Amino acid sequence: MNNFAHKLYILTQQDETYHSLLSELALPDLEITTDKNAATILLAAPPLAAKALDSFPNLEWLQSIYAGVEPLVQPNMPNHYQLTNVKGIFGPLIAEYVIGYSLNYYRHFSQYKEQQNQHQWRPHQFESLATKTMVILGTGAIGSKLASIVKAFGVKTIGINSSGIPPKGSPFDTTYHIQELAVALSEANIIVNTLPNTSQTHNLLNLESLSYAKEALLFNVGRGNTVEIAGLLEAIENQNIRHAYLDVFTQEPLNSDNPLWQHPAVTITPHIAAPSFPNQVVEIFADNYAKWRDGFGLNYLVDFEKGY
Repeated sequence: MNNFAHKLYILTQQDETYHSLLSELALPDLEITTDKNAATILLAAPPLAAKALDSFPNLEWLQSIYAGVEPLVQPNMPNHYQLTNVKGIFGPLIAEYVIGYSLNYYRHFSQYKEQQNQHQWRPHQFESLATKTMVILGTGAIGSKLASIVKAFGVKTIGINSSGIPPKGSPFDTTYHIQELAVALSEANIIVNTLPNTSQTHNLLNLESLSYAKEALLFNVGRGNTVEIAGLLEAIENQNIRHAYLDVFTQEPLNSDNPLWQHPAVTITPHIAAPSFPNQVVEIFADNYAKWRDGFGLNYLVDFEKGY
């Protein structure tokens, strides 16, 4: 045993998978341990890690297996260690989710399946994505990747961020400051929220802001508390929103008696738009570990004050 090895503890819902993948890599000077006191590195799901941080007295670096790290950046949580999340792997999956449901809606695919079951031959007028404007809240890795992919369908893209400045190499046709949200939503056919959970994004999409939309589709693939549900339901009633696709919620799993389940203009998915695949997470961890071992700065560091 190498007494100078970095000690890694794995705390996920798929510990055996992560252990196997990391063992195959045989990263230099890295030892997987089951001793929480000895661990200096933690590869973990944030909800599990948040409950156990006090058990890791020598923790120096925590690599989250998720993009979201909300349980670890609460005001009362320890922040003596470096926290990194995963980025760059969710954009294509989010794009598949948004494009798939958008095409299903505008091209009536579900309706045609119902007609097939009834042996009905009945074409319907459809709308092309090439005629649509997509407003994407968040111009980071996920939002930018989504914008670049939907451009292939001829979709006009508007990015919303906290600076109003387009990201480097921006794929967006236009970028607005968050304070210009009303202007952006008034142009939207499709609204996609990818924002992190911060005090600034809490209930950002509410009745007032959504009232500027005009029969738009709404996707929430960011964080649950960005969308104020009561306001959303009223915006649907007022026809500002034609249909809402909700993958994230303030409380998960969603209670079985929640009225959203039965709403005809709401589609619920159980936080599956962009899961973390262990092999991709391990690639990110391995790259970061090489930097850590050689004394360089880590990729995807989380700012505890900002929460992302």
